[in-house]
Amino acid sequence: MYQPNFCCECGEKVIRLRWRLWNSRRFCDACAKGRRKERFARPAVAAALLICLGFIGGRAGKPPPPPLIIQRHANSPMLKTDTGVEANEKSGDKVAVVSEEVYVCGARTKKGKPCSRRVHAPGRCWQHKGVPAMLPAEKLIVKDKL
Repeated sequence: MYQPNFCCECGEKVIRLRWRLWNSRRFCDACAKGRRKERFARPAVAAALLICLGFIGGRAGKPPPPPLIIQRHANSPMLKTDTGVEANEKSGDKVAVVSEEVYVCGARTKKGKPCSRRVHAPGRCWQHKGVPAMLPAEKLIVKDKL
Protein backbone atom coordinates (compact mmCIF):
# COMPACT_ATOMS: atom_id res chain seq x y z
CA MET A 1 0.00 0.00 0.00
CA TYR A 2 1.27 3.46 -0.92
CA GLN A 3 2.42 5.61 1.98
CA PRO A 4 3.73 9.04 0.99
CA ASN A 5 6.64 10.53 2.89
CA PHE A 6 5.77 14.18 2.18
CA CYS A 7 2.61 16.27 2.52
CA CYS A 8 0.76 16.95 -0.74
CA GLU A 9 -0.22 20.46 0.36
CA CYS A 10 2.87 22.01 1.95
CA GLY A 11 5.65 19.48 1.23
CA GLU A 12 6.52 18.87 4.88
CA LYS A 13 7.80 15.41 5.82
CA VAL A 14 5.03 13.14 7.09
CA ILE A 15 6.01 11.03 10.08
CA ARG A 16 3.40 8.59 11.32
CA LEU A 17 4.28 6.10 14.00
CA ARG A 18 0.91 4.43 13.68
CA TRP A 19 -1.57 4.75 10.85
CA ARG A 20 -5.27 4.74 11.72
CA LEU A 21 -8.29 4.64 9.47
CA TRP A 22 -9.22 8.23 10.33
CA ASN A 23 -5.70 9.56 9.62
CA SER A 24 -4.97 10.96 6.19
CA ARG A 25 -1.87 9.56 4.52
CA ARG A 26 -1.37 12.42 2.06
CA PHE A 27 -1.30 15.41 4.41
CA CYS A 28 0.65 16.43 7.49
CA ASP A 29 -1.16 17.08 10.77
CA ALA A 30 -1.44 20.83 10.14
CA CYS A 31 -2.93 20.45 6.62
CA ALA A 32 -5.20 17.54 7.58
CA LYS A 33 -7.14 19.72 10.04
CA GLY A 34 -8.15 22.09 7.23
CA ARG A 35 -9.27 19.23 4.98
CA ARG A 36 -11.47 17.42 7.50
CA LYS A 37 -14.73 18.61 5.95
CA GLU A 38 -13.65 17.54 2.47
CA ARG A 39 -12.55 14.14 3.71
CA PHE A 40 -15.85 13.37 5.46
CA ALA A 41 -18.23 15.06 2.99
CA ARG A 42 -18.30 12.30 0.36
CA PRO A 43 -18.83 9.38 2.77
CA ALA A 44 -21.52 11.35 4.62
CA VAL A 45 -23.38 12.13 1.39
CA ALA A 46 -23.02 8.51 0.26
CA ALA A 47 -24.37 7.23 3.59
CA ALA A 48 -27.32 9.64 3.47
CA LEU A 49 -28.07 8.57 -0.10
CA LEU A 50 -28.00 4.89 0.86
CA ILE A 51 -30.31 5.51 3.82
CA CYS A 52 -32.78 7.43 1.62
CA LEU A 53 -32.71 4.70 -1.01
CA GLY A 54 -33.31 2.12 1.71
CA PHE A 55 -36.36 4.01 2.99
CA ILE A 56 -37.75 4.48 -0.49
CA GLY A 57 -37.17 0.81 -1.34
CA GLY A 58 -38.77 -0.30 1.92
CA ARG A 59 -41.86 1.86 1.36
CA ALA A 60 -42.18 0.68 -2.24
CA GLY A 61 -41.88 -2.99 -1.27
CA LYS A 62 -44.49 -2.74 1.49
CA PRO A 63 -47.69 -4.63 0.63
CA PRO A 64 -50.96 -2.66 0.63
CA PRO A 65 -53.03 -2.85 3.82
CA PRO A 66 -55.90 -5.34 3.87
CA PRO A 67 -59.42 -3.96 3.46
CA LEU A 68 -61.22 -2.85 6.60
CA ILE A 69 -63.82 -5.40 7.70
CA ILE A 70 -66.09 -4.62 10.63
CA GLN A 71 -67.63 -7.69 12.23
CA ARG A 72 -70.48 -7.44 14.70
CA HIS A 73 -71.95 -10.10 16.94
CA ALA A 74 -75.54 -11.19 16.52
CA ASN A 75 -76.50 -9.50 19.81
CA SER A 76 -74.82 -6.20 18.95
CA PRO A 77 -76.72 -3.01 19.87
CA MET A 78 -75.99 -1.72 16.37
CA LEU A 79 -78.46 -4.23 14.87
CA LYS A 80 -81.73 -2.55 15.93
CA THR A 81 -85.03 -2.76 14.15
CA ASP A 82 -87.53 0.08 13.85
CA THR A 83 -89.49 -0.97 16.94
CA GLY A 84 -86.51 -0.63 19.29
CA VAL A 85 -86.30 -4.41 19.70
CA GLU A 86 -83.17 -6.18 18.58
CA ALA A 87 -83.66 -9.15 16.26
CA ASN A 88 -81.36 -12.11 16.58
CA GLU A 89 -81.43 -13.56 13.08
CA LYS A 90 -79.83 -16.90 13.89
CA SER A 91 -82.18 -18.09 16.62
CA GLY A 92 -85.22 -15.93 15.92
CA ASP A 93 -85.28 -14.64 19.53
CA LYS A 94 -86.23 -11.05 20.25
CA VAL A 95 -84.40 -9.28 23.03
CA ALA A 96 -85.56 -5.96 24.47
CA VAL A 97 -82.97 -3.22 24.34
CA VAL A 98 -82.70 -1.09 27.44
CA SER A 99 -82.59 2.51 26.33
CA GLU A 100 -80.63 4.73 28.66
CA GLU A 101 -81.12 8.46 28.35
CA VAL A 102 -78.11 10.33 27.09
CA TYR A 103 -77.55 13.98 27.91
CA VAL A 104 -75.39 16.77 26.52
CA CYS A 105 -73.09 18.76 28.81
CA GLY A 106 -74.42 22.16 27.68
CA ALA A 107 -71.88 24.33 29.55
CA ARG A 108 -70.52 27.51 27.93
CA THR A 109 -67.27 26.91 26.00
CA LYS A 110 -64.54 29.43 25.12
CA LYS A 111 -66.29 30.11 21.81
CA GLY A 112 -69.49 30.95 23.67
CA LYS A 113 -71.40 27.94 22.37
CA PRO A 114 -72.83 25.13 24.50
CA CYS A 115 -70.59 22.06 24.98
CA SER A 116 -71.76 19.11 22.87
CA ARG A 117 -70.07 16.30 24.82
CA ARG A 118 -72.40 13.48 25.77
CA VAL A 119 -72.78 12.50 29.43
CA HIS A 120 -74.79 9.66 31.05
CA ALA A 121 -76.42 11.72 33.78
CA PRO A 122 -77.84 15.24 33.79
CA GLY A 123 -74.59 16.96 34.68
CA ARG A 124 -71.42 18.30 33.11
CA CYS A 125 -68.50 16.64 31.38
CA TRP A 126 -65.10 16.27 33.03
CA GLN A 127 -63.94 19.61 31.66
CA HIS A 128 -66.93 21.69 32.74
CA LYS A 129 -67.68 20.33 36.22
CA GLY A 130 -69.25 23.03 38.37
CA VAL A 131 -70.19 25.26 35.41
CA PRO A 132 -73.92 25.93 34.86
CA ALA A 133 -75.57 24.89 31.61
CA MET A 134 -76.53 27.43 28.95
CA LEU A 135 -79.52 25.44 27.72
CA PRO A 136 -82.68 24.45 29.59
CA ALA A 137 -82.87 20.88 30.95
CA GLU A 138 -85.29 19.74 28.20
CA LYS A 139 -82.78 20.55 25.48
CA LEU A 140 -79.96 18.65 27.15
CA ILE A 141 -81.56 15.24 26.45
CA VAL A 142 -80.36 13.53 23.26
CA LYS A 143 -83.37 12.20 21.36
CA ASP A 144 -81.91 9.45 19.16
CA LYS A 145 -78.86 7.45 20.21
CA LEU A 146 -77.04 5.39 17.56
